[in-house]
Amino acid sequence: MKRDYYEILGVERAAPPEEMKQAYRKVAHRYHPDKNPDDPDAEARFKEASEAYAVLSDPEKRAAYDRLGHAAFSGAAGADPFAGFDPFSSFSDLFSEFFGGDIFGRGRRSTRGGRRGADLRYDLEVDFDVAALGGEQSLQVPKHRTCEECGGLGGERDLCPRCGGHGQVHLQQGFFRISRTCDSCGGLGQRLKRACSGCRGRGRVEIVQKIGVRIPSGVDTGTRLRLSGEGEAGYDGGPPGDLYVVIKVREHPLFERQGTDLLCEVPISIAQAALGCDVEVPSLEGKDTLQISPGTQSGEVIRLRGRGLPRLGGGLRGDQLVQIFVEVPTRISDKQRELLEEFARVSGDEVNPRRRSFLDKLRELFD
Repeated sequence: MKRDYYEILGVERAAPPEEMKQAYRKVAHRYHPDKNPDDPDAEARFKEASEAYAVLSDPEKRAAYDRLGHAAFSGAAGADPFAGFDPFSSFSDLFSEFFGGDIFGRGRRSTRGGRRGADLRYDLEVDFDVAALGGEQSLQVPKHRTCEECGGLGGERDLCPRCGGHGQVHLQQGFFRISRTCDSCGGLGQRLKRACSGCRGRGRVEIVQKIGVRIPSGVDTGTRLRLSGEGEAGYDGGPPGDLYVVIKVREHPLFERQGTDLLCEVPISIAQAALGCDVEVPSLEGKDTLQISPGTQSGEVIRLRGRGLPRLGGGLRGDQLVQIFVEVPTRISDKQRELLEEFARVSGDEVNPRRRSFLDKLRELFD
């Protein structure tokens, strides 16, 4: 004869749902098989309490039980309505409200799998032209690769005896059972039985791999390029890491970078500055001819639109800034001296408005 469900839980028939829940928690806690591993009577009482709570926590089943008792759940052919009933389900569902999941780890898939390989860094120094216009570079990268003979497993394996192939072990701490990754197999569920001759059980081999990398136009010192999957091989069949290529741009003998603009200094003689001329100036594509207007002063900047650096990732190019530098000779011949002195006598102050303005301001300041 089955005992009365209310008697099993130790509550009155008018007990509200919350009181029913608290009563079941106390009984289940007391008779749970994990707390009483050698007591078959405790397991029977635990199943009995779980069955009682499964009925009394359901409003329709409880109403039927209150009217007809155990007969409410007798099948027409006398079949047991609780056949296949899991006594742990009610208990687990009850505590999932507080702990966010099944505290027994039931129904959870193991998180077994190898560890991801480490990321690698490669410092790459490139010429200014390559950084500006882009190009291809070949790298020689020392790294670990997954052993082809064993597929990264390190050799022949069998089930881990500590976790039984589950990859997790369960620890009893008081009332609760806690699962954690098996420290014997690292969560793989397997252990090494016979080491691979190619990698000696490590699952990886050391190599120097040749890797091609495309340098996009517009990179600068400090730019990082990510090559997915080109880092260290994973452990125990895990995925590889990534390779990060960090760019350092060599200085250019003629250009100075200012963001996407290029600055270059072009020297011309006094005669060229005074009379005007055509001079060759460098550019990223080669050489350009630049027209210098008569009377150009030293320090003047001529802007060449769209002749600078491209923006990283696309977009309009910057400008090329040509700064004129009037070069004064440090050594002159007697003939050149004679001509310059004659030029100075003929020109006077009228052809030097900036000098004249300076002298006028000087006189006003000290007179």
